[in-house]
Amino acid sequence: MYPNPSRAAATATLAATIAALFSTAPHAADQQLDSVVVTATRQATRSNELTSDVSVITRAEIDQAGESTLAQLLARQPGIQYVANGGAGTNSGVFIRGASTNQSIVLIDGQRIGSATTGSAALSRIPLSQIERIEILRGPASSLYGADAIGGVIQIFTRGGEGPTRLNASSGYGSYNTTDTSVGVAGGTDVVSYSVQAGYLDTDGFNASNNRRNASYNRDRDGYYNKNLSANFSVRPASGQEIGVNLLASSGTNRYDANDFSALGAAQNYSSDQSVGSYSIYSRNRLHSAWTSTLRLGRSTDASKDYVGNVRDATFRTDMDLLSWQNDFRLPVGEALLAAEYTKQRVSGSTAYTVNERTIGSWLAGWNGNLDKHRLQLNLRRDNNSQFGGETTGSASYGYQFTPQWRAHIAYGTAFRAPTFNELYFPASFFFAGGNPDLKPERARNTELGVNWEQGGHRASAVIFNNEVSDLIEFRPPTFAPVNVSQALLRGVTLTYDGRFTEWAGGVAVDFLDPRNEENGPNKGNRLARRADQQMSSYLSRTFGNWELRGEWQLVGNRYEDPANRVRLGGYGLVNLYADYRLQRDWVFFARANNIFDKYYETADNYATAGANVFVGVRYAPK
Repeated sequence: MYPNPSRAAATATLAATIAALFSTAPHAADQQLDSVVVTATRQATRSNELTSDVSVITRAEIDQAGESTLAQLLARQPGIQYVANGGAGTNSGVFIRGASTNQSIVLIDGQRIGSATTGSAALSRIPLSQIERIEILRGPASSLYGADAIGGVIQIFTRGGEGPTRLNASSGYGSYNTTDTSVGVAGGTDVVSYSVQAGYLDTDGFNASNNRRNASYNRDRDGYYNKNLSANFSVRPASGQEIGVNLLASSGTNRYDANDFSALGAAQNYSSDQSVGSYSIYSRNRLHSAWTSTLRLGRSTDASKDYVGNVRDATFRTDMDLLSWQNDFRLPVGEALLAAEYTKQRVSGSTAYTVNERTIGSWLAGWNGNLDKHRLQLNLRRDNNSQFGGETTGSASYGYQFTPQWRAHIAYGTAFRAPTFNELYFPASFFFAGGNPDLKPERARNTELGVNWEQGGHRASAVIFNNEVSDLIEFRPPTFAPVNVSQALLRGVTLTYDGRFTEWAGGVAVDFLDPRNEENGPNKGNRLARRADQQMSSYLSRTFGNWELRGEWQLVGNRYEDPANRVRLGGYGLVNLYADYRLQRDWVFFARANNIFDKYYETADNYATAGANVFVGVRYAPK
C-alpha cells in the first residue's frame, strides 16, 4: 500500500496545530541562532534560507551519545533508518528516505569517502570523538556532488580550533568491558588555527550471531577495538587568504561470525582489519570582493584485510583522489557557483578485477538567492565517467516566506548511482557469472514539498517526498549476473518538532515511509528489504543547576529481511537515558544508559543487537 493521503494530511495538520499552539508561548530564554549550513548549497547559507530538507548534529549532541556508534546517532535523525550485522565495528549502514546504503554519499571535510567495490562508506570506522558537527541533506543531490547521491548526503566536519590553546579529554567505561578515551589540543588566532585529536576504543562486545539453529553458530563474543587521529591546520597570511590541511585516520579490528551454515564456520575465529582515511589540502582565496576561489587536492582510502584464524583470507583497497576548483561569485542578486572536479578511483587487493581504475571529470554550476520573500536555488552538473560515459543531473527549488514564522518550499531533482567495481568486474565463479561491464547507472527523480515554522526556540516542519528510482541493479538467478531491471518508489512524509524553554527542551521526529518495489513480477508492491514503514524518535531534557537530564524514546516499525517479504523482522521500541553533572566549570561527569528495558530486536535477520547497557565517564572541555 502507498501512504494514505488522508493520513499524511492529518499528520501535517497536527504539526501545524502544534506549531500554532507554541506560537503563543514566550520566546525561549536562550533562543537558538539559525545555524550556517554548507552541504545544501556548497556555500555557507543560513538554515532558515534553505529550500531543502536539512538537519545538523552539534558537538553537544555528540557528547550526549555516549558509546553509541555513528550509525546509531544518525538513526535518531529524521528520515534515517539503521541496519547492522551485530555490535560495534561490524558492517553497518543507514537508509536515507529508504534509499539503500550505497545510494547516499558520506563526506569528511569536503572529501568523499567510501569503497568503490561495495559502494558504501565504513560508518563503523568513523569515531564520534573526532567529529565537531554533522550536516545531513535529505533528497537527491547528484547535481551538487555527483554519483550515488540518490538518498542524500552526510557531511562530517572534524574538530577544529580557535581562541587560546586548550586541552580537551574524555574517558569512560561501560558494559561489555567497553573503554573509550580521547585527548586533544586546539586553538587559534586571527592568523593560525590548529587542532590535533587522538582516540582509542576497546570493547569485548557481544555475540553478533543469535541463531542457535545455524550450524555455524559460535557463542564467542565479537569484540572490536579502534585507534584514530585527526588534525586540522590553517593559516591566513592576509585578509581573505587561507591555506589549510585536514586529516582523519581511523583503523579498527572487529571479530565476526561467518554465516555459512557449517560446523567448520562455527569452529573458526573470523576478524577484519579495516582502515579509513581522508587527507586534503586546500587554498581559499578572495580574488575580488565578489569572487572567492577554493582549490582542494585530497585522497581518501578504504582498506580492509579479512582473516580466518591467523590466516589472511582476502584484501580490498580503494584509493580515491580528488582535485576540485570551486568559484563562488557574489552577484547583485544571490550567489553563483562554478566548479570543476577530477576524481580517480583505484581498487586493489586479492580480487583480480579485469578493470581496476576509472576517472570522472565533472563540472557544475549553481545559483541561489533571495528576492524579497522568494527564495530560489538552481544547480546543474555533468559527470563524464570513463566506464559508462556521461550523466547530467539538475535540480530546482523554490521557497516562499509567508510570514516571519512560516515558510514553504517545493523542489525537483535528478540523481544517479554509478555501478560499483563488484557489479561491473567481479570475477566469475562456479555459482556466479561475474560482473557485468555493460551496466548502466541507476537513476532517480525526486519531487518534494516542505513547510517550516520557527518562533523563538521552537521549530517544526513537514516534508512530503516522492522519489522514483529506475534501472536498479539486481543480481538475478540462476547466474546471479547483475542487470538493470528493477524499479522502486520511495515516498513518504516526515514531521519534526524541536523546542526549548527556560529549563526544558524536547523534540520529536515521525517518519511515514513507503519504500516499494515497482518492478513487474512476483515482488511488485512489496516493501524494500530492511526498511520500516513507520519510525518515531523523540527526546525530553531538563537542566537545573549543574545537572542535565535527558530521556529518549525511539519506535521502529516492522521490516522484512527479503524482497519477497516472507521473513518478517518485528518492530521495536528503545528507551535511553542520559545525565551529566558539571563538577567544575570545565569538568563534566556523564552517564548514559541505552535500551534500559533490555529490548530484544534485530535490524538484520540472525544478527544480534545490544541489550541494556551503561556507559559512564568524565569529560574535560574548557569553555
